[in-house]
Amino acid sequence: MQNPLIQTLREQKLLTEEQIDQALETERETGWALDKVLLSKGFLSEHDLLKAMSTGLSMPYEQTLANVAVPEAFVNKVPVQFARNYYLVGLEQVNGTMRVATSSPFDAYPMDDLASLLQLELEPVLAPRTEITSLINKAYKNKADIVEESVGDFDDQDIESLAEALDDSEDILDVANKAPIIKLVNMLFFQALKMRASDIHLQPFEDRMQVRYRIDGILYDMEAVPKKLQDAVTSRMKVMGKLDIAERRLPQDGRASLRLGDAEVDVRISSVPTNYGERMVMRLLDKTARLYELEEIGLIEGNLETLEEFIHYNHGIIFVSGPTGSGKTTTLYSSLTRINSSKLNVMTIEDPIEYHLGGISQIQVNEKKGLTFASGLRSLLRQDPDIMMVGEVRDTETARIAIQAAQTGHLVFSTIHTNDAPTVTTRLLDIGIEPYLVASSVIVCVAQRLVRRICRDCEELVDPDKEDLFQLKQLLIDPDELPDGKLKRGKGCGNCYGSGYMERLGIYEILPIDDKVREMIVDRASASKIKRMAVAEGFRTLRMDGSLKVKLGMTTPEEVLRVTQLDVV
Repeated sequence: MQNPLIQTLREQKLLTEEQIDQALETERETGWALDKVLLSKGFLSEHDLLKAMSTGLSMPYEQTLANVAVPEAFVNKVPVQFARNYYLVGLEQVNGTMRVATSSPFDAYPMDDLASLLQLELEPVLAPRTEITSLINKAYKNKADIVEESVGDFDDQDIESLAEALDDSEDILDVANKAPIIKLVNMLFFQALKMRASDIHLQPFEDRMQVRYRIDGILYDMEAVPKKLQDAVTSRMKVMGKLDIAERRLPQDGRASLRLGDAEVDVRISSVPTNYGERMVMRLLDKTARLYELEEIGLIEGNLETLEEFIHYNHGIIFVSGPTGSGKTTTLYSSLTRINSSKLNVMTIEDPIEYHLGGISQIQVNEKKGLTFASGLRSLLRQDPDIMMVGEVRDTETARIAIQAAQTGHLVFSTIHTNDAPTVTTRLLDIGIEPYLVASSVIVCVAQRLVRRICRDCEELVDPDKEDLFQLKQLLIDPDELPDGKLKRGKGCGNCYGSGYMERLGIYEILPIDDKVREMIVDRASASKIKRMAVAEGFRTLRMDGSLKVKLGMTTPEEVLRVTQLDVV
């Protein structure tokens, strides 16, 4: 009798006969369930496979479990490690039957064990692994022993044994038959990715190791790892980043690659010794994160049109400035995406490559092998480019080559670390570039910061209180300028973790280098003089742009005050 899943795959033409034969042969050779074989060979995405199984096996398929409340009976009777190992979670209990989400319906033994644990009839429901794991984390997060339960019977095992061979890209959802510490570390990564964290901090204290996630630019304390597990967790992180686990007195840096189902994530790992042990910080870069359009990143009312005009120039340098983590690279990628065309040769040199752009040649800096921004930029000039992006201008040599490129008919995008747009020009003079070269090559300077966006799911209009009125006064906003005199705020909900904010947007100041600014650059005028002149001509500073976004209900006064300084005008 034909397997109903195979029959569905044939009817829906999801696989070729050759692929079906390969899968069945592997199933016979390995003894693996057919769904696991199909996923491991990459013949189908998990979503397509679950849809086919839903049809072939007549089982319901839930693509999202976001609003499900797990029954208390499941949380109290089923160990978290059992639920995680087999991707099983209860959805609802009706009389003597519990609906249970699974991603592997062919694996019957765990369902039998679960029925014994619950003493209930089970009704299987298909769901993606990421959704099941996310719901498990949400259901068990209030259990005081969650970390202890996750590591189970950890017994101070030989830490060297954690240095097992790693795949080039490890799937953090694959926790079956893994050591307890590996399961715990994978759980930390998974939680961080589901909560949209950009960084994971592991900070050692006298009695514990505190886990902290940076979400939308703000650090939040999460669960604490018991002190006895600190060395094992640290060693596991070092193994992933291919660091020396025996070296505990010197800072180290490394990289790892993870998979979360179909998504690829690059991790930059840094360790430094402290008085209570090694502190680890992991920066997460999602390779599959979508690129944003210029309209989505916070460019509004004049700024969008100004930047749009300059990115279509055929030569010159466009500088984007701001501190680390202010969204500079995202702005550059959005600009490149807008102008990318098969008629243009677009090349980049970056450290690291944060997004992968179709149709664009991207080069990764490798200083150990002599590939620096300066040497890479020289090589790019011999590749007949139309547009170049240089990840960062850090020194005089890179700045000179970028200026040379701009003056020989190329459009160059780059970033530089300054506090505002007018300071870009004085920074270039400070590192030794002649004023006439800056004036003739730089066409626009952009400065930016990131503020948290008010959560759309719980936003509400409130009457400004005394503190709000004080903050509005600092931003030069009259309460009468607000819609009906009310201020928009986020009340706090499950989606924004009670913060009232969800995601971020940029606030910008854009300084075109026109004839007046060029004259001031040649005269070596200070940044504050250039800024005063520009404001008189209609230039909008970072704080002014932030104030405009408060009036439009996009962010709050305290967010703008948090990331901007008093305007010097």
